[in-house]
Amino acid sequence: MATTEPADELSTLLVAIQRLVRRRLRHGLEQPPLRGAQVELLRLVADRPGLRVSEAAGELCLAGNSVSTLVNQLAAQGLLRREADPADRRAALLYATDAAVERIGTWRRRRLELMEDLVRALPGQERQALAQALPALRSLAQGLRDLPEEE
Repeated sequence: MATTEPADELSTLLVAIQRLVRRRLRHGLEQPPLRGAQVELLRLVADRPGLRVSEAAGELCLAGNSVSTLVNQLAAQGLLRREADPADRRAALLYATDAAVERIGTWRRRRLELMEDLVRALPGQERQALAQALPALRSLAQGLRDLPEEE
């Protein structure tokens, strides 16, 4: 049996954990599920009202036209609204609607409850190891943010 490099295993596990969390949280939802990128954009705009599309694209590491498509989809669902930027009428500022804020709040509460239950069920040593790994995981996330964009 071949050994897996820690970096490869970490990458695989992070993707699997994210996918499984989304799948668990989608179960029992009353509203139609949102795609991962839609949720990420809504969370970002809910946390930073008045964000420009270009700023959201940079923060999410997505192309501007991809974010514009997401904005159009979410606006059509009544979850995002656009307002013209008073400083530059060509630019749009993004705001989460009350429905979106409520939906994101519910999603965050459910996600926290799920993860708390799972972490609580781990043996004490594994909980401690997970807590000790958090600074390294934050550093990895920052390192990914700091990488230059590929053209």
